[in-house]
Amino acid sequence: MSPDTSVLTGRRTLYPPIEPYRSGWLRVSDLHEIYYEEAGHPDGIPAVFVHGGPGTGADTRARQFFDPQLYRIVVFDQRGAGRSRPHASLEDNTTSALIADLERLRQHLQIDQWLLFGGSWGSLLAIAYAQSHPQRARAIVLRGIFLGREHEIRWFNQWGASEVFPEPWAVYLKAIPEAERDDLVAAYYRRLTSPDPDVVNAVARAWAYWEAATSFLEINSAHLARWSEDRLALAVARIECHYVHHRAFLRCDSQLLGDMPRICRVPGIIVHGRYDMVCPVRSALDLHTAWPGSVLRIVPDAGHSAFEPGTVHELIEATDRYAEFNAFSPPHVA
Repeated sequence: MSPDTSVLTGRRTLYPPIEPYRSGWLRVSDLHEIYYEEAGHPDGIPAVFVHGGPGTGADTRARQFFDPQLYRIVVFDQRGAGRSRPHASLEDNTTSALIADLERLRQHLQIDQWLLFGGSWGSLLAIAYAQSHPQRARAIVLRGIFLGREHEIRWFNQWGASEVFPEPWAVYLKAIPEAERDDLVAAYYRRLTSPDPDVVNAVARAWAYWEAATSFLEINSAHLARWSEDRLALAVARIECHYVHHRAFLRCDSQLLGDMPRICRVPGIIVHGRYDMVCPVRSALDLHTAWPGSVLRIVPDAGHSAFEPGTVHELIEATDRYAEFNAFSPPHVA
């Protein structure tokens, strides 16, 4: 089965929609259960989609980045996100916990090695997981690189992207009193952890609107509408702010780049939009430099979203390439 190819642009597009053949919840702690599903070929090349945010949950289109006749596609929602339970919870929600959840899920599904496919926050989590369990990462496809560094957080949440998208920035800024604007993440965090649901919901919508409005090269009204829904906005705002406030729970700014030698032999493809305002392209270049075996594809007419045409093309090319050139040994049970 092949994805459609645009006659006008020659670009690959998503594979046709498919339904999962298996789904459920996996208990990963006394509090948390994560939702997961499998689609495609049960005996195919295992691949796991690591969603962004954190807090968004996996889009149903996540399954469509992989040839369903060749891949065993695993999609899951991280703690507090999407269909995982409890919703929007910050308790026991850290990067190390999410890495452990991924490993529990791999063991639960009896997978030996899998392709890690992650974008935005998902790129950070995929890298961190691979560095913790390098023997389980057979290949990595990443998009919209985020490395959890302070200057990346400041660019998007304090000053930088604000100069390119001043209109949605005004919405983000208005939610915080002027006296507290010297540290907007801290100000948002105080409100998003408030016991007053009215306070939480008001700032959650502003936080989610800012990201939704800046994720595409051109503002996408359907994306804005989805991120305006209260349930999604709450999870995105609370969990994202929780992670950026705690600097992604990394031990230092350079942790991920410094630990790249652990996975230097793992093949990888990095896809990044030239005009990504959420995660500037410099992070992709820094990662590529620290990962000599990687391939970097900069999409000249894309922003941050995985669903812009040029980015979709490169991601489909990447997953097809790994299947075509037999990057994996035949699937077997751990």
